[in-house]
Amino acid sequence: MAGARTRARVVIVTNPRSGGGKPARYGLVQRAEDIGAQVWMTSADEDAASLARNAVQQGAQVLGVAGGDGTVSAVAAVAADAGRSLVVVPAGTRNHFARDLGLDVRDPAQALGALVDGEPARVDLGVLGPRVFVNNVSFGMYADALLEPGYREDKKRAFAAVAPDYLKGKQWVEACVDTPWGTVEFPQVVLISNNPYHLATPRWLGRRFALSTGMLGGIVLKRPTETPPDLLRHLRSELRRHKRGLGPAGEGAVLWSASGITLHGDVRHLDAGIDGEAVTLPLPVMCGIRPGALRVLLPKDRPGIPPERVPGRPGALRAGGNG
Repeated sequence: MAGARTRARVVIVTNPRSGGGKPARYGLVQRAEDIGAQVWMTSADEDAASLARNAVQQGAQVLGVAGGDGTVSAVAAVAADAGRSLVVVPAGTRNHFARDLGLDVRDPAQALGALVDGEPARVDLGVLGPRVFVNNVSFGMYADALLEPGYREDKKRAFAAVAPDYLKGKQWVEACVDTPWGTVEFPQVVLISNNPYHLATPRWLGRRFALSTGMLGGIVLKRPTETPPDLLRHLRSELRRHKRGLGPAGEGAVLWSASGITLHGDVRHLDAGIDGEAVTLPLPVMCGIRPGALRVLLPKDRPGIPPERVPGRPGALRAGGNG
C-alpha cells in the first residue's frame, strides 16, 4: 500500500477503546490518513451510529469501521441503509465478523488495502426489529455474563459468576423457541446467528464460511431433565451427534437454519447479547435476515480463508455479486 491513496471520500469510524486500545497500538489512524481516509473517533457524546450517519450526510462515499463487533454492526446498519460500501478493520478483541470475512485479524492494518483496490462482495445482515446484527443474538449464560459489572475488564470472572446456576440446571431462558421440530420450552442456551455456523469440523467449529446464504442459524441447548454435566461439554457432545450441524430435536440440542426465528413466553422482557452488547428485549423476539443487504469492500489478500477444503462447508464468500 506504500504511496497508494483511495480515490473515494472515506470516513472510518473508530472506537479507540476497542481491543484494549488496538487502533493506537497498530497506528491505524496514521495509516488510514496516509491512504487519504478521514478517521472519526467515537466518544461519550458521539456513538458509532451517529458518526456514520453524519459521515453519510457530509458526502462520504465509503464508510469504514475499526472496532469490535458491536461497533461494526452499528456502522454496518448505517452503511446498508444508505447504500454505502463498508470496509471492516478488525480492531476489536474477537473480531468474529472480520474473521469470517477472511480478514487477517492479527494485522488489522492489512484491511485498509480494501480502500485502494478492494473487491466488492454482498453479505447478509441479521435483524431484530430495528436492530442489525452481523454475528449473533444470544440468550442464557453468555447474555447474563454481559450484564455482570466489569465484564469487559474480566470476562472469566463474569462467566464464573453466572455459570454455576446454569451448570446445575437451576437457571434457564424464560422463553420458548419455535423450531422446525416443535417448540422448545425454557432452554438453557439460545444462539441465533447471521448465517449458520460450521459445526462439523472441530478445527473450524464456530466459523461461518458463507455470509450470503440468506438464512439464520439456530442453536438451542435444551434444559436437561436431570442434573446436567458440564454445560460446554454437554453442548460439544450434542454437536457431535449432529455431524452436519442440522438435526431434529433430541435429548440435548436442536440445530437448524431458517429465514426467521421467534422466542415467545409469558415474561415481558429477556436479557440478551447482540454482537457482544448487553440489551433487554421485549417478547416476542423475532429475528430475521436481510439477504445481501450489506456491500463490503475486501482486500485482495485475505489469509483468514481456510486453505483446504472443509467437509460440510457451504459456498465460501466470494467477491463480486450483485453490486
